[in-house]
Amino acid sequence: MTAATAGRFEAAFAAGAAGGRPGIIPYVTAGFPGPDDTAPLLLACQRAGSLAAEVGIPFSDPLADGPTIQSAGWRALEQGMTPARAISEVARARDAGLTIPVAAMTYINPVLTMGIEAFAGACAAAGIDGVIVPDLPVEEAAGLAASLGAHGVAHIPLVAPTTPTSRVARVAATAAGFIYCVSVTGTTGARESVSPAALDLLERVRSVTALPRALGFGISRPEHVEALTGHCEAVVVGSALLDAIASGGDDPGAIAERFVRELRGVGAAG
Repeated sequence: MTAATAGRFEAAFAAGAAGGRPGIIPYVTAGFPGPDDTAPLLLACQRAGSLAAEVGIPFSDPLADGPTIQSAGWRALEQGMTPARAISEVARARDAGLTIPVAAMTYINPVLTMGIEAFAGACAAAGIDGVIVPDLPVEEAAGLAASLGAHGVAHIPLVAPTTPTSRVARVAATAAGFIYCVSVTGTTGARESVSPAALDLLERVRSVTALPRALGFGISRPEHVEALTGHCEAVVVGSALLDAIASGGDDPGAIAERFVRELRGVGAAG
C-alpha cells in the first residue's frame, strides 16, 4: 500500500493535459453493489484509463446526493459498510496495484464522529489522496483542511453556479488537488446536457486559481465529455455509472471498465 500524496493528483492532471479532452473521474459508492466490490471496481476504473477515482463513504443523510447515489448508499449501509471499512477498501485496492489518485467523498458528521485527526490519518495511511466534504462551508473548513494537509491529503472543495466569484476565490484558497465544480444547482444525477451556467462557472474558477477543475453532477454521456473539451481538466461521473452497474449483470468491474472507456471515446483496448 502507498501512502497518500497530493502529488498524485498533480502528476495525473499533468499527464492528462496533453490530450485536451477532460479526464474521467468515476465515482463509486463504497460497498456497492456488494461489500467486497469496491477495490475491484477501482482497479477496473484504472484499467479503463481513468484519470482518478472518487469513493463515496455512505452516510444516512446524504444531502448532496440524488436518488441513484442515495439508493447505492443505503444498500451499502444495509450490508454493513462503515467509514472505516470504506477507507480500508481503498487500502485493499492500493495493495492490489491501484496507482491512480483517489478522493473520498463524505459528509462532516462521519468525519467528526471518527475525529478529524484520526480521519485524516486513516485516509493518508490507506492511500486516499483527497477528501471532498460537500456540507462543510469554507468558513468552517480550516481545521479539516489543515489536518488533511499535514498528512499529505488534499482538501477538495466544491463551488456551484450560484457561488459568487469572490467566494470562489476564497474557497479556492483552501484547496489542493483540484476544484470540484458543481454543474447545476441541486443534487447529483444524470442530466441531458451541460448547462451554460456550468461553463460560466468553469471560466470564473479559472480566473481565480490555476488548480485543475473537475465538473460533476449530471455528466453521463460521451458527448458531454466531448463538449467540455477545452473547458475543464476532468469530469466526475457517478449516477450514470452506478445505474449501469445496478442494471448490468453479475460483473460490476467489467461494466465499469466498459462504461469508462466509452466515456473516454476509446475501444476495448484503448
